[in-house]
Amino acid sequence: MSMNAGMYDFLGSADSFAAGLLSGIERVFGNLSEFDYGRILFALFVFVLFFLLRRLFRHVFFTIVGKLFTLNMQSFRDNLGRSLRGPVELMFVAVGTFLAFEVLKVTEDSTASQFSSHVVQTLLVAAAYWTIIALIDPLTEQVAPRSARLTETVIDWIRKSLKCIVLFFAIVALLQQWGVRIGPLLAGMGIAGAAVALGAQELFKNLISGVLILLERRFQYGDWVKVQNVVEGTVESIGFRSTRIRQFDDAAVEVPNSDLADNAVINYTQMRRRRIYWIIGVPYSTTVEQLRDIRQKIEDYIHTEEDFVSYKLASTFVRIDSFGASSINIMVYCFTKTTHWGEWLTVKERLAYKLMDIVTGAGSSFAFPSTSLYVESLPADRPEVFLPPEAGKPQVKPMAEAGGGPAS
Repeated sequence: MSMNAGMYDFLGSADSFAAGLLSGIERVFGNLSEFDYGRILFALFVFVLFFLLRRLFRHVFFTIVGKLFTLNMQSFRDNLGRSLRGPVELMFVAVGTFLAFEVLKVTEDSTASQFSSHVVQTLLVAAAYWTIIALIDPLTEQVAPRSARLTETVIDWIRKSLKCIVLFFAIVALLQQWGVRIGPLLAGMGIAGAAVALGAQELFKNLISGVLILLERRFQYGDWVKVQNVVEGTVESIGFRSTRIRQFDDAAVEVPNSDLADNAVINYTQMRRRRIYWIIGVPYSTTVEQLRDIRQKIEDYIHTEEDFVSYKLASTFVRIDSFGASSINIMVYCFTKTTHWGEWLTVKERLAYKLMDIVTGAGSSFAFPSTSLYVESLPADRPEVFLPPEAGKPQVKPMAEAGGGPAS
């Protein structure tokens, strides 16, 4: 019953607000019709003048403030100036609106006076809350470097949350300014919220998943991540419902936060080192001494080269691994110090050149798939081999060599 009563109160408040607004407009225009047209035009001129000069006023305002308050941080001052452009201009327009209504000289007890007061106060309240919202970005950028726990991703979420909270209070303040009761409104929002929650379970699931991603620090902006059978790319932003990941083909993918929270996420950016795992095949004609020489030289190169992680810190193996179908396989297993993809490819390339020099320098070569055919005997009834004549005389192959029995 209390919820229904709250809804009825809210609807009644809205109806009374609409009726009051319409009657106020009628009275304002009624009062204006009695005014001198010259005064009306002059008031309109004052408002338009302040509206057109708002940018000039903003420039003068920032110049004076900059001289009064010297900020050593140039970047912070620039960000602050860019953020406060809109609120300062709106404040100047509010002053122009106030002066325009003063030119009209409406009586204090009239509805026009109340209407003009509501308009001016609405502009001032909007400018004040806009200023608070605009200050959130530069202030959070100054707080972020001072705390190691506040990563860029967490700061972005804090920034968005603060803006939503301030925006909510701004709407409440503006509604109160026009006489709308907030209690019934909140009750109605509670009823609507309960109805929406039943049909928006997936939205809240993604919201909670996004919070878990931030708390667990699975990844940050700019990280290279991979979700099996979902997406692979660079994280661009983490929103309340989804995360934008830029694939390597430059396509943006919006992934629901629940998919990132429920599945295993591989974060390649957090690699401490990068692995090289090769199987090198040499032919079976390679001798044991050649194999030992090849294996030892490869191992010495990896141990002495600065590009690779020391075998004391990471697993490093160069061993005769297996006997393949057409090759003796040597396993090369090591890690590079760099995790950058381009630098890692360069290290791999140098290692490939060195392996070719070592294998060919040992007198061996690289094996390739091949098939050997062994024949123990030929069939006895095969045709006789034809031999071309030499010096005008025919050649006769012995029967034993032709497979037809012993030669006579």
